[in-house]
Amino acid sequence: MTEGFSGGCLCGAVRYESAVKPVAAAHCQCEDCRKSSGSGHCSHHVVPEGAFTVTGEVQFFDKAADSGNLVSRGFCPTCGSAVYSTNDGMPGVVFPRASSIDDPEVFQPQMVIYTKRDPSWDWIDPALVTFEGMPPPENMPDM
Repeated sequence: MTEGFSGGCLCGAVRYESAVKPVAAAHCQCEDCRKSSGSGHCSHHVVPEGAFTVTGEVQFFDKAADSGNLVSRGFCPTCGSAVYSTNDGMPGVVFPRASSIDDPEVFQPQMVIYTKRDPSWDWIDPALVTFEGMPPPENMPDM
């Protein structure tokens, strides 16, 4: 797989492949991402849903975001590892967790979102573009 990347959960019951490179990569510091990651932020890739395949059973936890959009966080029901999420306000896109990628060097962050919620102890790379909330549409990647 020269263009894409692969990943999965801790126990190996869930695996995924993306046939394409990520179109974006971001750290999110919203409260839900912080709580679901157990850290100061959560790191995600953005890939087209049509290029993303999953094997194994994935269970989802759904919760409305600040925007009112429903975010579905997918995890392995065996080991509990977070694997990827979707957002009904962004149809056709999936967000694989950087922590679930086989080669961690694939993740190259480009932006930090929801910085208005960043904890003081979670360092933000000053070289990255930052947004207090969601980036405006002109800053979102074309799918």
